Amino acid sequence: MTFASLVRRRTAVAASAAVTVTAVVVLSPIRDGRAGSPPLPLVSLDTLARVRASGPAGAVGPEGVPMASGEALARQRVVVDGERIDGITCQTSEQVLFHIHAHLVIVVRGVARQVPAGIGIATPYQVAPTSRGAFVAGAACFMWLHTHTADGIIHTESPIVRTYTLGDFFDIWGQPLDRRRVGPAHGRLTALFNGRVFTGDPRAIPLLAHAQIELEVGGPLLAPEHIAFPVGL
Repeated sequence: MTFASLVRRRTAVAASAAVTVTAVVVLSPIRDGRAGSPPLPLVSLDTLARVRASGPAGAVGPEGVPMASGEALARQRVVVDGERIDGITCQTSEQVLFHIHAHLVIVVRGVARQVPAGIGIATPYQVAPTSRGAFVAGAACFMWLHTHTADGIIHTESPIVRTYTLGDFFDIWGQPLDRRRVGPAHGRLTALFNGRVFTGDPRAIPLLAHAQIELEVGGPLLAPEHIAFPVGL
């Protein structure tokens, strides 16, 4: 969809990045959204030895979400029209039967790194300049998982209802993901999901609506970033 149509649908609301280091009481199991799915492997943040407060939020980007101040973690994989990755297709128009958004933060040794714009989008990009930065508005094709800007918002725009995972997204990005590696960054991984520690395979983290996911490689560990999703996301 074009940036102009997104502007009509979305109110650009500045996001706040509030942090918390208090323990979280789990009142009920968290499931991945599928009927009969098992609870996600989550434990309280207070199981970590030491968590530092994160720094101030970066500048707000075109989607109304703060952008990491560090450089991009890694370049995008080149995708082409009709390509399929993990059963996900690059199609000439965005599919909106199933349309949700999640937010991904990546921290490497205490420094927040950008998730680049254009993941899952075929070049050449049609870039819409805005007062808050560039927005990839059009292209030859879009994977059902993609990024329009470098703010960490993962767009799920799919013709089918499916629980997509962080592993799917990293495969589209063309970067490895496991307990000891996030793209080119090596080290012990601490994965956070909605303010709790995710103890399972990071590739299995579900991209649920408004999920707040943080991957921290090495230390020092930072308190999870929390954004307010703008209207329309």
